[in-house]
Order: sequence, then structure tokens, then C-alpha cells
Amino acid sequence: MDVLLWGVAPYLMVLILVGGSIWRYRYDKFGWTTRSSQLYESRLLRIASPLFHFGLVFVIAGHFVGLVIPKSWTQAIGMSETLYHALALSVGLIAGICTLVGIVLLIYRRRRTGPVFMATTRNDKAMYIFLVGAIALGVLTTLVSVTQPTSTAFDYRESVSPWFRSLFVFQPNIAAMSAAPDEFKWHTLVGMALFALWPFTRLVHALTAPFHYLFRPYIVYRSRDAGPTPGARPSRRGWERIGTSDRDR
Repeated sequence: MDVLLWGVAPYLMVLILVGGSIWRYRYDKFGWTTRSSQLYESRLLRIASPLFHFGLVFVIAGHFVGLVIPKSWTQAIGMSETLYHALALSVGLIAGICTLVGIVLLIYRRRRTGPVFMATTRNDKAMYIFLVGAIALGVLTTLVSVTQPTSTAFDYRESVSPWFRSLFVFQPNIAAMSAAPDEFKWHTLVGMALFALWPFTRLVHALTAPFHYLFRPYIVYRSRDAGPTPGARPSRRGWERIGTSDRDR
């Protein structure tokens, strides 16, 4: 079972994620969207959407630092283990709670706003279950780490992180992941299921985020022409010149 969960399932998830995204983009380009619903309700959206998206940015950044960057690297720059865990637990807990509150508010808004709920597909409903589950389990693992004594606290950078990095060299360290507590295993499994569902839900829009907006030229806005009627060109007496001069061409 450990070989199946920690040695086979991750690669199967990646295959579904990549293959499903290519299929979705090729055969459902017009459905590659979040189906904006701000027109139907904006009061809750103004609160829930920033909470979820900005919290998710910090959650992703925390996962990247914790899973990809080895412990020896942080120690090499002079960051002690106590400082690292203090930052990871404090920032991670705040980001996780903000993300969880944001997604709960978004689901509440979607359920209570009729037109928004009618636009929700079955795949989206399943996605919300796994998304909330992954976030809630992530917060749970953080809370468990906070409540445990420092001397007996589980260090995921000595088990989960080596297993994660070993996947990239196609030599899964199954024993390292098998030694992790159950809450970390459940968090990982639900996360993999979420990524497998990703191409078939509204989450797929994240793969084509408009990052080019950060580098596009400024948009210049100009005021309307002055006159009795805003935007109207002042009237001129007589016939307007019509000809074949170089300027008219």
C-alpha cells in the first residue's frame, strides 16, 4: 500500500494533471474560465476573494520553502531551527486560516446566491470538498505542530520533504513518507486528489493567470473635449473639406 500511495500515486496525479489540462485547453477553450459572478453579488466577494487568494499565495510560498529547500540550506544562511519553525508556524497558521475563511465565505456566497449556484458544476462541487479538506488538514497539521512539545515535535523536513524531492529524480523515498504522522499523510493524499481534479474544474484558470499584465505598457486615459456637450466636437460652419490630399489619404 505504501508503494502505491507514495511511489505510484504522485506520478499518476501528475499524468492526469498535465494530460487533463492539455485536453481541456484543446477541446474546451471557451470553458477555460472562472465564470465571473461579480455581477450577481459583490459585497461578500470583496472580502472572501482577497482572503482566499492572498492567503493561498503565502500557503504556496510556505510549501515551496518547506518542501523544496533542504534544511541544510536554511542553516547555511544562519537561520536557526527555532527561528525557522517559529516563522513557519506563525505565518503558516495565519495564511492557512485566512485561506480557509476565504473559501468558506466563497462557498457560502455561491450557495446563497441563486444565479451563482446555478453556474456551479458537479466537478466544481467535488473540487470544493477536496479544496476545503486540503486547507483544513493543512491547518490541522500546523496546529498539531504548535501544541506538541519542541523536544517531541515532528519535523516534516526530515521525512515529507525528502520524499517530495525524491519524486523529481524518480527515486521515491517511500520509507521517509511512511514514517510521517497520519495527519500529514491525509493532507498529502487529499492534496494529490485535488490536483487530479484540477483540470476539470474552474481551478484550471490559474494555469493561465494574466501575468503579462505586470509587464504591459501603461494605458493612457485622456479627458473629453471641452464644449457644451461632453465628448462632442465643436461644430464648424460650412461644408467640411473632402478631398484626396495626402493628409486625407
